[in-house]
Amino acid sequence: MTTQTHSPPVARTVAPGLSLGGPGLFTVLLGAALPLIDFFIVNVALPTMARDLSASEPVLELVVAGYGIAYAVLLVLGGRLGDQLGRRRLFVGGMAAFGLTSLACGLAPTAGTLVAARIAQGAASAAMLPQVLATIQATTAGTRRAKAMSMYGATAGLSMVAGQVLGGVLVSADLFGSGWRAVFLVNVPVVAVALVLALRTVPETRSARPERVDVPGTLLLALALIALLAPLTEGRAAGWPLWTWLSLAAFPLLAYLFYEVERRADRTGGAPLIPPSLFALVPLRRGLALVVPFSIGFSGFMFVIAVALQQGERLGATAAGLALAPMAAVFFATSLAGPRLVARWGARVVTAGGLVQGAGVALIALAAHGTWPHFGVLALLPGAALAGAGQALQLPILFRIILSEVPAARAGVGGGVMTTIQQASLALGVATLGTLFLSLVPSVGMRDALVTTLLVQLGAVALTVGLSLRLPREVA
Repeated sequence: MTTQTHSPPVARTVAPGLSLGGPGLFTVLLGAALPLIDFFIVNVALPTMARDLSASEPVLELVVAGYGIAYAVLLVLGGRLGDQLGRRRLFVGGMAAFGLTSLACGLAPTAGTLVAARIAQGAASAAMLPQVLATIQATTAGTRRAKAMSMYGATAGLSMVAGQVLGGVLVSADLFGSGWRAVFLVNVPVVAVALVLALRTVPETRSARPERVDVPGTLLLALALIALLAPLTEGRAAGWPLWTWLSLAAFPLLAYLFYEVERRADRTGGAPLIPPSLFALVPLRRGLALVVPFSIGFSGFMFVIAVALQQGERLGATAAGLALAPMAAVFFATSLAGPRLVARWGARVVTAGGLVQGAGVALIALAAHGTWPHFGVLALLPGAALAGAGQALQLPILFRIILSEVPAARAGVGGGVMTTIQQASLALGVATLGTLFLSLVPSVGMRDALVTTLLVQLGAVALTVGLSLRLPREVA
């Protein structure tokens, strides 16, 4: 198929002076880590937020969902603006805004103020994150690009687990009496350092033929994602009022209108926000299909395990966070071996990773069923370690596969599409698996609700294994 073999020469070479060095790669990877850490860092801080701010459950869910929805809705637009205005410029601007909104979150006097600051923080993340992948695509080539993409995938996966661990440690440490506020305030000095590094080490790049902003496409995508994610995240806590059902019913129509608008713009030589022709790239299309169930299962698990350990087992924030430290450690160690395994076995490493992850989730379910109400760090350890290893054999490699044939001129759009689908799926995972778990607790108890949710996640893992068999065997 021509879409697999005819990438433009610019995708394989880097212009003199635009090569991304080691310090620059570290800086953009730090920029990739911060938004993902902040998606998960609040999971173990929610109980203390509720007490301190007298926040209701629907408002607490908005602290999580508001960030995730704003982040998902604006990611592709962030990629397009980076292509137009300069990726380093958007990266630096988004990073600065992320620091300021983190400060606003940490100083929020009321729950409503915190929700507003979290939405703004999600928007800042959406400006910053797409520039990371686009910069890597535009400033590296060959084996350096493969290594950088593997490191990006490893950073993304590790950040999602480390965020929850870090959140537990910071809440319990209660630095200077800050309590839960430390999970946001810690970003401020990190951002200050990252801004200095970015200005010195990250080269400026932009698309040679930047495309204008697709206003109709942007609005329709935003409406479609909000129509899906808002009722799923708020519906259960609000008692499923009429607006949630009307919103869900509107989602298919809005999604269809978005597709038609984008298809027409693509066909007539316009500048669609998400060009349907991009999905003619087989690695991108098949890789994204796998990212959806993977991300739903991952984020749902992280949310549910935090609630089960804190509310069911009565563990403190530190213990609940550190319970997942083995998963983070094994993920990091395994991801280092990923490039060598891929060089020998290709995309079948993703299949093996799914099988290993499935075994880990099954062990966690068995441990929860057999040891409750003494389900703690030791009972969780074997399953969490296996699950972490399996995830490390999937996520970094999937990112490489998805973007392997995206032309450099559309690097921002390609990265934005991938991260939008990943982020929307992460939010969907919290909404669906989290809602399932919390809905089951009153009727069957915490243990059986947890086991049932883990079995549903196991179904998602089985789906990823099946889809992985359709990936291109060779990984570019």
